[in-house]
Amino acid sequence: MNTATLRGLAAFTAAAALSLGLAAPAAAQSDFPNHTVELLVPYQPGGGTDGLARTFADASRKHMAQSMVIINRPGAGGAIGWTEVINAKPDGYKLAVLTVELLTLPHLGLAKFNYDDFQPIAQLNADPAAITVKADAPWSTVEEFLAAAKKDPEGVRVGNSGNGSIWHLAAAALEDKTGAKFNHIPFQGAAPAVLALLGGHIEAVAVSPAEVTTHVQSGKLKMLMVMADQRVKGFEKVPTARERGIDLSIGTWRGLGAPKNTPPEVMAKLREITAKTAAEPMMREAMEKQNLGYVYTDGAAFQQTLARDNAYYKSLIAKLNIKP
Repeated sequence: MNTATLRGLAAFTAAAALSLGLAAPAAAQSDFPNHTVELLVPYQPGGGTDGLARTFADASRKHMAQSMVIINRPGAGGAIGWTEVINAKPDGYKLAVLTVELLTLPHLGLAKFNYDDFQPIAQLNADPAAITVKADAPWSTVEEFLAAAKKDPEGVRVGNSGNGSIWHLAAAALEDKTGAKFNHIPFQGAAPAVLALLGGHIEAVAVSPAEVTTHVQSGKLKMLMVMADQRVKGFEKVPTARERGIDLSIGTWRGLGAPKNTPPEVMAKLREITAKTAAEPMMREAMEKQNLGYVYTDGAAFQQTLARDNAYYKSLIAKLNIKP
């Protein structure tokens, strides 16, 4: 065999190897998912974010060949869980539920990531903040509650889902608008804060209606006000902040995200699965039962929401001079 023939054979072999090397990942992506997908919730079980994740995982079964399992990674206001997903292999098999804290924590110096460390899959929800107290609390209106906070700030302990969380910001924004002062008490998620309220360890929580629905319906808690533009379905008797002369509308959203370098083919499949799952009647019915506000927007629209809200919360945190 002459030198020219050997060179030609070597070139062919190299080209074939390269072709096979490129084909393997493409084939792996085309049959996505071919094993279990993890959906990470960066909070304790039992809150609205956890409830949405579990509802989504159940509804996704009709549209995925593989199962989706929920992993709870609470801590640092969500930063521990999100950091884990950001650092995971970007193959679509480890996803995260995203909330507004993804934007607020970096502006408070509590996290080193940025919202663009994720590729947004879709938004699934939007909920306002609400002020909720025990049913036997001495306040029947938000005005009475705020008056107590002005008189004795340390004595009015308001629980939130962690320093820098949206519920912390909501209570701080309420202080700014009314002149009241609260003793802010952080927890590793909304669910532990609500449990502390039920146990009489704090006086109020500033969390979403979804996170107190069961206890309000059972008569253990009462909601004084929602920080929304309109009254919330299921809580039609609860006034909005604006109805009480307080110019404030603030809340959270929840959606799904994947690490930023996840391949386009996998992202397309994830968005297809999510769109079909979000349209499932059982998804909407379960969310309505939990008083989770259903809002679906695709990846492109969710990306615009992330960019817009990032600028808004950066400005709000600076204005309120909130420190971690």
